[in-house]
Amino acid sequence: MLRLSDVTYLVRDHDEAITFFVGSLGFVLREDETNDAGRRRVVVGPTDGGTGLVLALTDAADAVGRQAGGKVAFFLETDDFAAQHARMVAAGVRFREEPRYEAYGTVAVFEDLYGMPWDLIEPPKGA
Repeated sequence: MLRLSDVTYLVRDHDEAITFFVGSLGFVLREDETNDAGRRRVVVGPTDGGTGLVLALTDAADAVGRQAGGKVAFFLETDDFAAQHARMVAAGVRFREEPRYEAYGTVAVFEDLYGMPWDLIEPPKGA
C-alpha cells in the first residue's frame, strides 16, 4: 500500500502559517519540534488525519503563494460545505467567488494567507 503522508508547503513564517491553518482553516498542529541544530519542523493537517502540510521556511519570496504557478493545488474536501464555508468566512478567509454547484460537487475557491488559490469542495452525496 502507498499513501501520501505529508507534502511540503512553503511559508515565510512558521507562526503566521500556524495561525492561518489552525485558526482559520481548522487544521490541527500535528508536530512542532526544533532539533538540536535549531531547525524547526512544523506539520499541520485536517483533524481527522490524511495528508499533512510540512510548513517549510524559504528564502525564495517569489515562490511563497505560487507553488502551483497560480493554479489551485490543494482541494479541501468537506461533508458539510455550508457549515465549513460559514466558519471560514467568519474566520476571515477570503473567498474569490460565491459557492457554485458543479457535477463534481459544491465548490468555491478561497485564498490562503499568501493569496494562493484552494478549492473548498463537497462532493455529491454517494460519490
